[in-house]
Amino acid sequence: MRTALLAGSLACLLLTGTACSSDDNGTETIAEAPVAETPSTATTTVPAPDYYANTRKVCAALNKIFDADVAEFGTAVGKMIAYKEAKQTAEAEQARKAASKELKEVGAKVRKETAAAADPDLKQAGAISATKFSKSSTDKALFDKIKTTKDLDRTLAAKMPDWMDPVAGLCAT
Repeated sequence: MRTALLAGSLACLLLTGTACSSDDNGTETIAEAPVAETPSTATTTVPAPDYYANTRKVCAALNKIFDADVAEFGTAVGKMIAYKEAKQTAEAEQARKAASKELKEVGAKVRKETAAAADPDLKQAGAISATKFSKSSTDKALFDKIKTTKDLDRTLAAKMPDWMDPVAGLCAT
């Protein structure tokens, strides 16, 4: 311990000795220590808001919607296909309306869940996704194209990414 104190004291003496110098006249002058510049305006960084927990909660709810509610839509479309293949036009139309209703409900649920999101990007993406679901629910031409399960697969392969992509990127992590 004494050695450390002695070394510290010696270092202080050496530092103060270098700050003093003598000029040719034999008078000592004291060198000024450099002064650190202080910024004229203090910069403070505000940490980005932490939306992680809320985003996980909203995305979990969306996953349930995409699993269960979209499956109900698929079931209704399956019934519509069966009725179309059996040439039961009235029943096929009722099944189309039921599928349309299911798709509209998916949009409403997506809108509701994402409206509660703390992350404004997720909130906006949810509104876009919900609008796409709702718009498709009223697209009779979309349902008219679906006559077989192959048609359904092709249609859903094109529409599902369109419907879900706005929120999918934000819920992927």
